[in-house]
Amino acid sequence: MSYSDQGNTGGAWRNDGGVPPHAFDPYLQPELFRGVVTRRVIAFFIDVLVLAVPVILAVLFIGVFGLVTLGLGWVLFWLVSPASVIWAVVYYGACIGGPHSATLGMRLMDLEVRTWYGAPGYFVLGAMHAVLFWISVSVLTPFVLLVGLFNARRRLLHDIVVGTVVVNNSVRSTIAQAARPY
Repeated sequence: MSYSDQGNTGGAWRNDGGVPPHAFDPYLQPELFRGVVTRRVIAFFIDVLVLAVPVILAVLFIGVFGLVTLGLGWVLFWLVSPASVIWAVVYYGACIGGPHSATLGMRLMDLEVRTWYGAPGYFVLGAMHAVLFWISVSVLTPFVLLVGLFNARRRLLHDIVVGTVVVNNSVRSTIAQAARPY
């Protein structure tokens, strides 16, 4: 790296490749990660309920529509599975990509998803977070939660792959906010 490539580093040489450090240190701020795994489990069940209600309503509608149309409407049952997957991906993407960086269950449990360097979530991050979560749970069963017990940031396997950290938002308001990545 030449001296002219340094940008706004104040003339100092950097050998970290310009990568920012982790925004949340579990040793300096352990309260950010206290109870996160338990809260995530409860938030998951809340989110499953939020996801299930529209799907159940759609199934009931298709059932009644099938009765009214003498069985022809039941052909729409094949749409339930793909629509459920699309609904889940859009729900997680929109919620994590929204202003709170959390799903409704996470918000009720005072949790927030951030990138490892402290930036808020965005739609694609939220969608990939959900997809990798469902894949990891499908392959590893609920034992995927054990990964969170053996690291200081309480990150699960899909958090590590996607590059996110889930923090306790109730204590985050008392701590200085992380710098924006731009």
